[in-house]
Amino acid sequence: MPDESALRKQLLEMLHGGHAHLKFDDVVKGFPVDRAGIRPPGAPHSAWELLEHMRIAQNDIVRFSQEEDHVSPEWPSGYWPSSPAPENEKKWEESIGAFRRDWAEFERLLEDSSQDLHKPFPWGDGQTLLREALLIADHNAYHLGQLVLVRRLVKG
Repeated sequence: MPDESALRKQLLEMLHGGHAHLKFDDVVKGFPVDRAGIRPPGAPHSAWELLEHMRIAQNDIVRFSQEEDHVSPEWPSGYWPSSPAPENEKKWEESIGAFRRDWAEFERLLEDSSQDLHKPFPWGDGQTLLREALLIADHNAYHLGQLVLVRRLVKG
């Protein structure tokens, strides 16, 4: 197998954000949690809905990448919270913590040179670890952009 350390490094940098992508921690830091349940006029989702959607989707991708018997949530309802607002600030912080833990777990998969980036998983429809890394980066970047916009709109 060729040395893919440079590719792995680039994937990790893309997941962390910074260059053309926002950084997760920069977006959620200091978010006014008391306003996290507001759906601004014209916006389809609140900050809580976006955060939870990102957490749920990322967790699904991580588990899918690790476990043949993983069952994904029902689409689309299983990928979104049932309420536009978190119950309390603790739930907001728990969601952020779970997002970070899954993110770190996926990064460990990418750092593990025994994990073939290009080999299709024996389950699924031809997905590879590389494809799942790109999916996480793309999905998170998209919704972080939405979260920034919602944050600006609800700050009042």
